[in-house]
Amino acid sequence: MTRYWFKPKRYGYGATPVTWEGWVATLAAIVVVAGSIVTMTLLVDKSDLIGWLLWAAFIAAVTYWFVQSCRWRTDGEWRWRWGKRSNVTKT
Repeated sequence: MTRYWFKPKRYGYGATPVTWEGWVATLAAIVVVAGSIVTMTLLVDKSDLIGWLLWAAFIAAVTYWFVQSCRWRTDGEWRWRWGKRSNVTKT
């Protein structure tokens, strides 16, 4: 039996962490992105287009990896949700 780290959100699209592993994965992704922002602003010249493009590719790869790992470890599918529906019928 697979232990899920995330559960689907009640409103909107995506998932939210529910275990310590999910929170660690989320915080790790935030630390990696924040660290790369600090590194880029301190070490790379603002006119270095290649460096900034490589950084953007790195951020895209980290984001893709994080979203895919979240989807794989979510209990249920990712879809748009409007919250719980009531059994009230419209007249």
